[in-house]
Amino acid sequence: MVHLLNSKTFLKAILPLLLLGVLFFVYYVFNPSQSSFFLPCPLKYTTDLYCAGCGSQRAIHHLMHFEIFAAFRYNPILILSIPLLIYALIVEYLNFAFGTKHRVKLFYSNVFIVVYFGIAIVYSVLRNIPEEPFKYLAPLN
Repeated sequence: MVHLLNSKTFLKAILPLLLLGVLFFVYYVFNPSQSSFFLPCPLKYTTDLYCAGCGSQRAIHHLMHFEIFAAFRYNPILILSIPLLIYALIVEYLNFAFGTKHRVKLFYSNVFIVVYFGIAIVYSVLRNIPEEPFKYLAPLN
Protein backbone atom coordinates (compact mmCIF):
# COMPACT_ATOMS: atom_id res chain seq x y z
CA MET A 1 0.00 0.00 0.00
CA VAL A 2 1.34 3.43 -0.95
CA HIS A 3 1.60 5.83 1.95
CA LEU A 4 -0.06 9.14 1.16
CA LEU A 5 1.93 10.93 3.83
CA ASN A 6 5.56 10.11 4.48
CA SER A 7 7.05 11.01 7.84
CA LYS A 8 8.54 14.32 6.65
CA THR A 9 5.23 15.52 5.21
CA PHE A 10 3.41 14.37 8.33
CA LEU A 11 5.87 16.30 10.50
CA LYS A 12 5.41 19.40 8.33
CA ALA A 13 1.66 19.08 8.71
CA ILE A 14 1.52 18.37 12.44
CA LEU A 15 4.15 20.86 13.68
CA PRO A 16 2.18 24.04 12.86
CA LEU A 17 -0.94 22.48 14.36
CA LEU A 18 0.93 21.74 17.58
CA LEU A 19 2.24 25.30 17.68
CA LEU A 20 -1.26 26.68 17.17
CA GLY A 21 -2.51 24.36 19.91
CA VAL A 22 0.09 25.67 22.35
CA LEU A 23 -0.74 29.28 21.45
CA PHE A 24 -4.45 28.57 21.84
CA PHE A 25 -3.82 27.00 25.25
CA VAL A 26 -1.74 29.96 26.45
CA TYR A 27 -4.28 32.55 25.31
CA TYR A 28 -7.20 30.51 26.61
CA VAL A 29 -5.75 29.84 30.06
CA PHE A 30 -3.80 33.04 30.78
CA ASN A 31 -5.67 36.34 30.78
CA PRO A 32 -3.44 39.10 29.37
CA SER A 33 -5.24 41.63 31.61
CA GLN A 34 -4.20 39.77 34.75
CA SER A 35 -0.87 38.19 33.82
CA SER A 36 2.60 39.68 33.55
CA PHE A 37 3.47 36.80 31.19
CA PHE A 38 2.52 38.89 28.14
CA LEU A 39 4.65 41.73 26.81
CA PRO A 40 3.22 45.25 27.00
CA CYS A 41 2.93 47.43 23.91
CA PRO A 42 6.23 49.36 23.58
CA LEU A 43 4.47 52.48 22.26
CA LYS A 44 1.92 52.49 25.08
CA TYR A 45 4.62 51.74 27.64
CA THR A 46 6.88 54.61 26.53
CA THR A 47 4.42 57.28 25.32
CA ASP A 48 1.06 56.34 26.88
CA LEU A 49 -0.44 56.37 23.35
CA TYR A 50 -2.37 53.49 21.78
CA CYS A 51 -1.15 51.95 18.54
CA ALA A 52 -3.38 50.05 16.10
CA GLY A 53 -2.44 46.79 17.82
CA CYS A 54 -3.09 47.82 21.42
CA GLY A 55 -5.63 45.52 23.03
CA SER A 56 -5.00 42.69 20.54
CA GLN A 57 -3.82 40.18 23.14
CA ARG A 58 -6.88 40.81 25.30
CA ALA A 59 -9.13 40.76 22.22
CA ILE A 60 -7.77 37.34 21.21
CA HIS A 61 -8.26 36.06 24.76
CA HIS A 62 -11.90 37.19 24.80
CA LEU A 63 -12.48 35.84 21.30
CA MET A 64 -11.28 32.40 22.41
CA HIS A 65 -13.87 32.57 25.19
CA PHE A 66 -16.54 33.50 22.59
CA GLU A 67 -16.92 36.96 24.12
CA ILE A 68 -17.14 38.68 20.74
CA PHE A 69 -18.41 42.06 21.95
CA ALA A 70 -15.63 42.31 24.56
CA ALA A 71 -13.05 41.29 21.93
CA PHE A 72 -14.40 43.94 19.57
CA ARG A 73 -14.20 46.54 22.36
CA TYR A 74 -10.49 45.83 22.86
CA ASN A 75 -9.46 45.97 19.19
CA PRO A 76 -12.11 46.20 16.46
CA ILE A 77 -9.60 46.43 13.61
CA LEU A 78 -8.09 43.08 14.61
CA ILE A 79 -11.48 41.39 14.90
CA LEU A 80 -12.50 42.69 11.47
CA SER A 81 -9.18 41.47 10.02
CA ILE A 82 -9.41 37.93 11.40
CA PRO A 83 -11.15 36.32 8.38
CA LEU A 84 -8.38 37.63 6.12
CA LEU A 85 -5.70 36.48 8.56
CA ILE A 86 -7.23 32.99 8.82
CA TYR A 87 -7.36 32.69 5.03
CA ALA A 88 -3.69 33.75 4.75
CA LEU A 89 -2.64 31.31 7.49
CA ILE A 90 -4.45 28.45 5.77
CA VAL A 91 -2.75 29.24 2.45
CA GLU A 92 0.67 29.43 4.14
CA TYR A 93 0.05 26.23 6.10
CA LEU A 94 -0.93 24.35 2.93
CA ASN A 95 2.16 25.71 1.17
CA PHE A 96 4.34 24.56 4.06
CA ALA A 97 2.71 21.13 4.32
CA PHE A 98 2.60 20.31 0.61
CA GLY A 99 5.54 22.29 -0.78
CA THR A 100 3.40 24.53 -2.97
CA LYS A 101 3.91 28.24 -3.58
CA HIS A 102 0.42 29.70 -3.72
CA ARG A 103 0.13 33.33 -2.69
CA VAL A 104 -2.59 35.50 -1.24
CA LYS A 105 -2.59 37.94 -4.15
CA LEU A 106 -4.33 40.62 -2.10
CA PHE A 107 -1.21 40.97 0.07
CA TYR A 108 0.85 41.77 -3.02
CA SER A 109 -1.47 44.56 -4.16
CA ASN A 110 0.00 48.02 -3.60
CA VAL A 111 -3.50 49.48 -3.28
CA PHE A 112 -4.43 47.02 -0.53
CA ILE A 113 -1.21 47.65 1.38
CA VAL A 114 -1.56 51.44 1.24
CA VAL A 115 -5.27 51.35 2.17
CA TYR A 116 -4.83 48.83 5.01
CA PHE A 117 -1.90 50.65 6.59
CA GLY A 118 -3.61 53.98 5.99
CA ILE A 119 -6.61 52.68 7.93
CA ALA A 120 -4.29 51.48 10.70
CA ILE A 121 -2.61 54.90 10.96
CA VAL A 122 -5.92 56.79 10.99
CA TYR A 123 -7.29 54.29 13.53
CA SER A 124 -4.21 54.79 15.74
CA VAL A 125 -4.65 58.56 15.70
CA LEU A 126 -8.42 58.47 16.29
CA ARG A 127 -8.25 56.05 19.21
CA ASN A 128 -5.99 58.47 21.09
CA ILE A 129 -8.50 61.35 20.95
CA PRO A 130 -10.11 61.42 24.42
CA GLU A 131 -13.43 62.85 23.18
CA GLU A 132 -16.61 61.05 22.17
CA PRO A 133 -17.03 59.10 19.91
CA PHE A 134 -13.31 58.47 19.45
CA LYS A 135 -12.67 57.43 23.06
CA TYR A 136 -14.66 54.24 22.33
CA LEU A 137 -11.92 53.15 19.91
CA ALA A 138 -9.40 52.92 22.77
CA PRO A 139 -9.12 49.49 24.39
CA LEU A 140 -10.89 48.93 27.67
CA ASN A 141 -8.69 49.40 30.71
